[in-house]
Amino acid sequence: MAPVFDPEAPLAPNGNYFGFPYTENESPLVLVSVPWDVTTSYCPGAAKGPQAIRRASLQLDFFDFEIPDAYRLGIGTMDFARAEKIAALSEELRPLAENVIEKGGMNAAQDLAKVNAGSVSVNDWLYQTSSALLQQGKHVGVVGGDHSCPLGLLRALGERQGSFGILHFDAHADLRKAYEGFVFSHASIMYNALQLPQVEKLVQVGVRDVCQSEQDLVRDSNGRVRQFSDAMLHEMLYRGGNWSDICRQIIDSLPQKVYVSFDIDALQPALCPHTGTPVPGGLEFAQVRFLLSLLRQSGKQIIGFDLCEVAPDAENPADEWDGNVGARMLYMLCNTLLAQKARQ
Repeated sequence: MAPVFDPEAPLAPNGNYFGFPYTENESPLVLVSVPWDVTTSYCPGAAKGPQAIRRASLQLDFFDFEIPDAYRLGIGTMDFARAEKIAALSEELRPLAENVIEKGGMNAAQDLAKVNAGSVSVNDWLYQTSSALLQQGKHVGVVGGDHSCPLGLLRALGERQGSFGILHFDAHADLRKAYEGFVFSHASIMYNALQLPQVEKLVQVGVRDVCQSEQDLVRDSNGRVRQFSDAMLHEMLYRGGNWSDICRQIIDSLPQKVYVSFDIDALQPALCPHTGTPVPGGLEFAQVRFLLSLLRQSGKQIIGFDLCEVAPDAENPADEWDGNVGARMLYMLCNTLLAQKARQ
């Protein structure tokens, strides 16, 4: 039996996201932190995202206008201590990755091999962690870290769920093959996801910074990848379309089982100014909330999610704006999954 608590009482830090009192064992949804950002190609900092989100999450109000009892549904947190080795490895390998990125740094080939090996170990750790939780009947949400983080969860879900689609919010397509030599780059997560035979469809929303090879992959995918780019969304709106109809087109493009992958830079940069690769344009917070609400109501089965690339201000750690927005997005993703699960 999950504990009863007063959501309006001050919350003391207890190691859990949102300060909720639910243990991993009694929670239908478990949040797994992956503090990793070794392959970030512009501004690092996403490895500190889970902690920034957790700190900021304590000051949220938990009433949800669509799901008033959302805080009762059971959001659990995997002990942060279990991810300490990931954080330590990220700190160890990040300088080696920077040497590779600089092109021509000494020992670049050896450093690249070490980074790729480290990425494999992170993928395997998350795969094993997620598999164990899924075996217990839990849902899993990944809190990154850079966007390379969720691949282990996707592997585990494929084995357990069979075919599914990915609803991918991002400023970038992330379809590059081994970007800068990093096989498991943050810019390659969706390329790597497409190597999983269970990924039936990839639907991308908000993409606005891409390269030619990525667009060639989309063109040659025979409909397996569908993009609702930022330019396309705005053109549809400017020509008299409405957001509700656009959202229904996006949802109709997905198969029955859906995994949600959310890179915070899908939002307008004012909402996530310290993310690693900000891009002008982007989605409004309310637009995302409406789309996720329709997804929850659609009858599709949401099987998991990730939230990645939230990064605090390195020069002003007291500024919790990025963590604040990240915490609210995380709560929205949790509620979207749990509320549809409660209906089943």
